[in-house]
Amino acid sequence: MKDQYGREINYMRISITDRCNLRCRYCMPHGIKKVPMERILTYEQISEICEAAAGLGITCFRITGGEPLVRLACTDLVRDIRNIPGVKNVTLTTNGILLPDLCEALTDAGLAGVNISLDTLDREKYAMITGFDLLHKTLEGIDAALRCGLRTKVNAVLQRGVNDDGWHDLILLAKDRPIDVRFIELMPIGDAQTAESVSNDELYAKIRATYPDASDDDSVHGNGPAKYIHIPGFSGSVGFISAMHGKFCSSCNRIRLTSKGLLKTCLCYSDSTDLMPVFNENDRGRRRDLLTDTIARSIAGKQREHHFENTGDITEMKKMFEIGG
Repeated sequence: MKDQYGREINYMRISITDRCNLRCRYCMPHGIKKVPMERILTYEQISEICEAAAGLGITCFRITGGEPLVRLACTDLVRDIRNIPGVKNVTLTTNGILLPDLCEALTDAGLAGVNISLDTLDREKYAMITGFDLLHKTLEGIDAALRCGLRTKVNAVLQRGVNDDGWHDLILLAKDRPIDVRFIELMPIGDAQTAESVSNDELYAKIRATYPDASDDDSVHGNGPAKYIHIPGFSGSVGFISAMHGKFCSSCNRIRLTSKGLLKTCLCYSDSTDLMPVFNENDRGRRRDLLTDTIARSIAGKQREHHFENTGDITEMKKMFEIGG
């Protein structure tokens, strides 16, 4: 389905929980209040929403959190969504800690790929950023994903004065492994508003200075807006998601569903559509019609672009874990 600006919307990110087994400072710091489970969408409700979305042309779904793997039976949801007619792929964003135990079952359920969040390879800095000394578990998760044949990407967020000196160690993960290491510019949402991000333009210049033979990689790497380069001799590629310094709103193809049933069309704004009341309707066919109509109207009204560069224009006050990473 196209929005009012002619963009084809075919990608939905679904947060299935606000809970996480880490406490990254810019996403989910210590002391947050958890949402009671009775206010969270059930898997059955999520599946119905995905069915309606697929009927509108949403073909790619990404499961997020919080940390999605802390919610029991996530594998069942992956299988249910993958089996919906019209769905092309289901992927997942995770910190990787629980992947070794669940990776095989997720692959069997139809999961196509994982994005693993990892901001540093320095053990002390990892513990400082995440609140836990679990770097080894995330690295085990990366290896598990590769063993299972999942398309694997590592997502890193650099913060100036925190972990910006570790970019080279991170890209070396792609030297002998067929993974993409992507650098995501920190967006001023929630607690991230007080952190200083690193421009991908600045990082790109450093990488090109270190690897002058690197070339643009125009091959398709997934559903998102990342731009890639390939370094000779590397098994994987290096990507840049530049929401702040490389605005890609004109090609935005996504909507987001929060764990509480709010449908969002842009991270920058508080505007959302609450799908939870639709489930007060007892007739499933009628619910399907209501969901289809509500999602269609939300997509049609999707904003033209974000304005993260002007903090006064940001109306979204929720923390990132409440929206879905």
